[in-house]
Amino acid sequence: MNEAAPMTLPASERDSRGWIARLQDNRLLLGMIFLFPAAVILLVFLTYPLGLGIWLAFTDTQIGRPGIFIGLENYESLWNDSVFWLSVFNTILYTVVASVVKFALGLWLALILNERLPFKSFFRAVVLLPWVVPTVLSAIAFWWIYDAQFSVISWALIKLGLIEHPINFLGDTTLARASVIAANIWRGIPFVAITLLAGLQTISPSLYEAATLDGATGWQRFWHVTLPMLTPIIAVVMTFSVLFTFTDFQLIYVLTRGGPVNATHLMATLSFQRAIPGGHLGEGAAIAVAMIPFLLAAILFSYYGMQRRRWQQGGRD
Repeated sequence: MNEAAPMTLPASERDSRGWIARLQDNRLLLGMIFLFPAAVILLVFLTYPLGLGIWLAFTDTQIGRPGIFIGLENYESLWNDSVFWLSVFNTILYTVVASVVKFALGLWLALILNERLPFKSFFRAVVLLPWVVPTVLSAIAFWWIYDAQFSVISWALIKLGLIEHPINFLGDTTLARASVIAANIWRGIPFVAITLLAGLQTISPSLYEAATLDGATGWQRFWHVTLPMLTPIIAVVMTFSVLFTFTDFQLIYVLTRGGPVNATHLMATLSFQRAIPGGHLGEGAAIAVAMIPFLLAAILFSYYGMQRRRWQQGGRD
């Protein structure tokens, strides 16, 4: 009996299948194809607004009136603006204090949640609540907590006999700064804690076992095992924490709107105030553009953290 002849495909179909196979083997080209839609979205919704903002920073554009190119006049005006420099100070103070405290408390909380605890899943879900609640809603809650007449903190302290009159948290410059920082810390701790917890769970238990056999104490295991292995995660977490804190707007705007006496104005809130209610789009855009160097510094921090990760994996720095 004659054997069946092998079925041959048409030349066009063979070429089509060969092209698909070559595409699947070319990871670079395949990756570029998949990244193209995201690149288009970023170009339309990020690059264009950024470019427009940079252009407006060099013009005297106002709401309802197109501006002309004025060069560095907006920046010269800001250089001599005491309110602008106060907002720079407030932003740096707000970012540094809040980020450091969030990292310390978040790491402490992550270490606790990484232990064998009863109802561990429940506690992890509860920890996420401050991060899940919308910022405006949590800001309104803190607004009531800090209220000059109905503050629950003042009520508790009066009942304990520690104070005689309610505390005006948002009416005093120092207390207002501390109050908004505390609100930001409460909201940001869950993000730091859960992310670091995920990093802790990637550390091999054999490393701790080896350190224990070598006689390392709990602090030595943390310093020489946990912290080095968490370095890349810490770099990424702190980068996002700094970015979120530095550009914070909703929390400040709902609680104080920059008051009292501009004591809580951040660069983001001052930019909005000058551009939208004030109508000076060019000046507001200049303040926003002035934030870019600080944000780039945070990105570089993350970059060097990732370089450390490559060194740990045996790659080049």
